[in-house]
Amino acid sequence: MSTVAVQEARQYGGHATACAGCAHCGKAGHRRAVAAFLARRDELAAGHGVPAAVAHSPVAARQWVSDELAQSARAVALRGREAGAVWLDRVRSRGIGAVWGAVLALLLGQALTAIGSGWTGARTAGLCTALVLAVLLSAAAHTHRARGGLLAPLIGEDNRLSTSRAVAAAWLLLLGFTLPFLAFLAPGPSAFVLSRGAGLLTVFALVAAVTVTARLVVSVRIASRRLQKVRADRPRAADLLCDDSGRAGLADVQYLLVSCAVLALTAVGLARHPGRLPEVPWSLVLLLAVSAAWYLAAKCTEGVRPTIHSVVRSREAGDLDAPIRTGDDIEIRGCGFVPPGAAAPDPLTRLVVRIGPVHAHVPLVPVPGGFANPTDASLTVPLPADVEPGRVEVSVVTAAGVETNRVTIDVVD
Repeated sequence: MSTVAVQEARQYGGHATACAGCAHCGKAGHRRAVAAFLARRDELAAGHGVPAAVAHSPVAARQWVSDELAQSARAVALRGREAGAVWLDRVRSRGIGAVWGAVLALLLGQALTAIGSGWTGARTAGLCTALVLAVLLSAAAHTHRARGGLLAPLIGEDNRLSTSRAVAAAWLLLLGFTLPFLAFLAPGPSAFVLSRGAGLLTVFALVAAVTVTARLVVSVRIASRRLQKVRADRPRAADLLCDDSGRAGLADVQYLLVSCAVLALTAVGLARHPGRLPEVPWSLVLLLAVSAAWYLAAKCTEGVRPTIHSVVRSREAGDLDAPIRTGDDIEIRGCGFVPPGAAAPDPLTRLVVRIGPVHAHVPLVPVPGGFANPTDASLTVPLPADVEPGRVEVSVVTAAGVETNRVTIDVVD
């Protein structure tokens, strides 16, 4: 196996390509399948391993290589989905363990800090609230055990963790602790004065509105084909900070950091004054509102509509200039052919070019470390023999199921 393939096998953790946590979830078979696929891809890219029956014809050899890689990519994707199911089960059990571990840590912390100062009613109320929440969270995790337990509400329709849902869930958890805590503590009516809790109420309404609006924006943009979503094999923690292609998103990072900072300050306020609702200064509310507006603005502008700009005859070195004929390769130039999260081999095999009434799958052309065809800005396909001469419409259907605009070409005899 080449050095490049070995390094890729170790880092093969993209959204829709592989499960980087295979070593942690016991799916060593999936990791071996990924390494075997990468080695096979680099071997075929170097021109080795092609049967002699098709090696004499460049077109037949290219098609055989593409079919071989497509079959292997589907097998790896199947292993990835199996590994993802095992990973979700492990997340469920570890999530429950983390909840009860937090209860135990709270008990030990209260016991140690009570030395000298004595046990107080606030400590009892905090411990009782933690026990009630732990029981409820454990029951919820068991109910959604097939979806990762406590992780289930944070997973979007594309099988990725949602930043807006995670932020809203964190604030909901804080409120879910605060209100029972105050109930156990039995404070006076002044603890629930609206002027004191207005900031907290505004923040909670804000993060809830962001969650609903973000989902609405994504749904509308998908329906209008301005945003393409490809389902991931499994959720990852990096989804909270990255886009679908795995690149860090500044809007997501800042929204998560600002929300966590305001949440931490609010929790500290509850710890300092346990007898009343924590106050959130209006300056922090405004800061969070600006952060949320930035996040939603980024949601409204992300993605690109797949578009064909032109279709030309693909010319090899030494070929004469000529019109497009049946059997020629055509190069389709544009943008958005490979949406974020679809750069893995399996999604690439689902890329189809509609040429008149014929649907042609785009062949995979391997090169060391990746694929030369297809790419996000161009793809090359042979013109099928079933395409009749004349004016023919060409369009591309991406892995997300979105069809581009149609461009007319002239095919001659």
